[in-house]
Amino acid sequence: MVAPSHTSVKPRDGVTTLAGRWPLLGQRRALVVYLCGVVALALAAIAFSATTSVLRWSDTLTFAALMACGAVCIEATRRLGMPAGVARDLLSAWWLPVAMLLPPVYALVAPIPLQILLQKRVRETVVYRRVFSSAAIGLSGCAASVLFHAAVGDPSALSTGRGWPILVAIACAVLFTVLNTGLIAVAAHTANPDSRWREVLWDRESLTLDAVELCLGVIVAITCGINLTLLVLALPPVVLLQRSLLHAQLQAAARTDAKTGLLNAAAWQREADTEIVRARRTGDPLAVLIIDIDHFKRVNDSYGHLIGDQVLVGVATTLRSQLREYDVVGRFGGEEFVVLLPGADTTEARRVAERLRSRIGRMAVPVEGSMISVTISAGVAVMSVHGNDLIELLAVADLALYHAKELGRDRIHLPTTSSAPPGPPPGPQDAPS
Repeated sequence: MVAPSHTSVKPRDGVTTLAGRWPLLGQRRALVVYLCGVVALALAAIAFSATTSVLRWSDTLTFAALMACGAVCIEATRRLGMPAGVARDLLSAWWLPVAMLLPPVYALVAPIPLQILLQKRVRETVVYRRVFSSAAIGLSGCAASVLFHAAVGDPSALSTGRGWPILVAIACAVLFTVLNTGLIAVAAHTANPDSRWREVLWDRESLTLDAVELCLGVIVAITCGINLTLLVLALPPVVLLQRSLLHAQLQAAARTDAKTGLLNAAAWQREADTEIVRARRTGDPLAVLIIDIDHFKRVNDSYGHLIGDQVLVGVATTLRSQLREYDVVGRFGGEEFVVLLPGADTTEARRVAERLRSRIGRMAVPVEGSMISVTISAGVAVMSVHGNDLIELLAVADLALYHAKELGRDRIHLPTTSSAPPGPPPGPQDAPS
């Protein structure tokens, strides 16, 4: 049984305009409450720490030196740019020493100037994300600072080389990483409850990078504790590591779609060709899906492109959460997505396509005062049944998608025999989203 196609549409009004002007208001209510709560807690911690801390000139000088090093790192990597989404920048190499060597109030305020610099000099993003990042980093640094000062007492003990202060410093760095990752992961999961926790927490690569940041932060803290001028020697290696890291991230970003984080059309086709060659060699089945969001133009026309982008992200996230790690999923342009399913025969391809259709049909994107729901149509093609190479499979899946839309949308279509039309395969569309 197939439900009728529908898209919840509400004309542009004052509420939608306000959400467009203040993007935070367009998020889920639970996310707004969570973000505001974290920021409020950070502000309260700053106020309390400022009234209970004794500010000394030497502490201020150390803080300024560490912030200057962070600013140099940002400026040194500015020409490389920063990929959209979550990017690792190794700035913990400067935030962790602040937490260990200075009173907690400095750890709370340290992220603010560097986040402002990132916003102004590297890449602009919605302001509430920068504010939340500053609050999450500040609270994590404050917790690490309180623990370190409670366990060690005199921060200068870190520079003596004794084992106990160094072990405490490592433990505090781990605490900082766990808290910061946890705060951000809760926000990401609240924004999209359908996402898996493992997608917003750690994977092998992020654990490796966290370990590198942890080591850098402790080493810089020890160096700074010995003599502040030694930061001149610590700065160049950190800059080089950060440039190398950003270069790798930019290479990865060149393969992905900036809005959804999925593979872009060119990268998807390269990986799909590789999988098809492997399937021919092993004789395993393989299927291709082309998925299109029904009436997506209505969403953009009624709510604006900012909300339309959130729908694209929601669909992309749902696709990732419902597919296996080795399935190849990408955005083909506009509101169209492509999925390659290694090992999937006709029955399995139909089952996966129906699951995706059903799951996305239950997805909802919040807008102030209402929820947007969308449906999808999908065309399916199976190797050896509908074609033997990527061009044929894409052509058959694209024709099947056309039939699914002709039949009323919100459904899948799988041809019984090969019906590939002549001509080139479908390519990325330039439709606005």
